[in-house]
Amino acid sequence: MNSEERRENIKSRLENNEDPIKGSTLAEDLGVTRQIIVKDIAILRAKGYKIIATPKGYIINKTNSNAIKRVLAVIHDRDSIEDELQSVVQFGGIVEDVIIEHPLYGEIRGILMIRTLFDVKNFMDKIKNHSAEPLSILTGGVHLHTIRAENEKDMQNIIDELNRKNYIISD
Repeated sequence: MNSEERRENIKSRLENNEDPIKGSTLAEDLGVTRQIIVKDIAILRAKGYKIIATPKGYIINKTNSNAIKRVLAVIHDRDSIEDELQSVVQFGGIVEDVIIEHPLYGEIRGILMIRTLFDVKNFMDKIKNHSAEPLSILTGGVHLHTIRAENEKDMQNIIDELNRKNYIISD
């Protein structure tokens, strides 16, 4: 298989799979190194494919054109991360990312793609097991999330729940 065929294989697998695919899995399946996969992904991105690297692997952004997306400004402490994420996914929302404004680097964005309560649990386990600090620690808890929902009613339920818990920053 040449490099063009390999990239076509990667693209096809990502387009036909709902779950993220780890780079190491692609490398093993295609008989190349992880570095070759990273290069192939970069080339596919340069060709315009919306490939996203998540903590769980690569996905192609196949956003439902009818889906509703909103960027919400929120604030909370570290102890409320799990509750905030659960508040979104329990109403069918997806937490696509976390964004902070850094005084030196400008906007810093981390891809999350948290869709289920299981994803929330895995994310929280990573925070605990890796002694990792969330990006919002740099901004006193202030951060943005891009939230995706299937319809306006679900989005409003998410916003209402986050407001009820005083997570959304209001004017």
